[in-house]
Amino acid sequence: MASKLTLSNRAGWTFALPGFALIFTFIVLPFFFAIGLSLTNQRLLSPNPTQFVGLENYQQLLGLAVVTLEPERNDAGEMIRNEAGEIQYPRLRAITRSDDYPQYRGMREWFRWQSGENVMIVIASDVVFMKALVNTFLFVLVVAPVQGSLALMLALLINHKVRGINLFRTIYFMPVVVSIVVVSLLWRFIYDGQNGLLNSILQALTFGLFPPVDWLGNPSTALPAVMAMSIWQAVGFHMVIWLAGLQTISPTLYEAAAIEGASIWQTFRYVTWPGLRNTAVLVLVVITMQGFALFAQIDVMTNGGPLDSTQTLVFQAVERGYGKQDISGGSTISVILFAIVLAISLTQRWLTRER
Repeated sequence: MASKLTLSNRAGWTFALPGFALIFTFIVLPFFFAIGLSLTNQRLLSPNPTQFVGLENYQQLLGLAVVTLEPERNDAGEMIRNEAGEIQYPRLRAITRSDDYPQYRGMREWFRWQSGENVMIVIASDVVFMKALVNTFLFVLVVAPVQGSLALMLALLINHKVRGINLFRTIYFMPVVVSIVVVSLLWRFIYDGQNGLLNSILQALTFGLFPPVDWLGNPSTALPAVMAMSIWQAVGFHMVIWLAGLQTISPTLYEAAAIEGASIWQTFRYVTWPGLRNTAVLVLVVITMQGFALFAQIDVMTNGGPLDSTQTLVFQAVERGYGKQDISGGSTISVILFAIVLAISLTQRWLTRER
């Protein structure tokens, strides 16, 4: 028996070895290579020798500070106002370009708010990266619950043995099998500000009262438009996962709930949802990973614009590493993204264990 088990193990490891080799060559090794590059000033096609810079790249990306600007006052101590009656404040560049504040040198304004008479300004060493970081988290926080909920609703609707149900399953799943590049191109035409399908439908429904909107050209609507397209494209995939989880729940539990006179909501709360707990964790993890990997939609539909309103971490890593030939900067973003995803994964696992 021992010899048979040993031979079986050897055969299994032999078949698995090519897979392990590919994973090590194309995933593990490049990851450690990226960590090494993030500690240098390496640029592609650069004649300058590579130098070790330590954590300088991380400081350049993650550098943040808050600056307080007090109103300018005249000799009498009164606040100076412009012709419109607005309070005058010192220029921010007087601080970021001053030798008196070397810690703020080269930093730029990210956003500001009013605090009494003073103005509080958040400055960053790399404003574009900070926008990409916020956009990525915002995308995940919106898409994950909405996409997961819609997929669950669709799974509940088609989890019945009725005539034509396979047709609906095919229709719901069809966007998943289409290339994300093709889907992005299609939705770019739908969102077109002049003759797009979405504007045409809204104008028809409002009898021409709805003004055309450049959905991808407006900073306030570009990211929500990408979110809507992403939810539509991948909801069928997660619907299938929910459906697989629903079919593992024993029908006797539903029969017992019906005998007890449970309502639809009570049946879902006390029978369906407890049986989908592990499936819910899987769906949440998958959507989160896909959200942090957002790239193709941005690259095809907006190219990070307008005004950097759709920048994401993966898009920034590719844009810097290959578009700007800054391979060390792109590697640094990749390492930061890996650390974020790892922290979220460990947190989700810990929360699951606690339950």
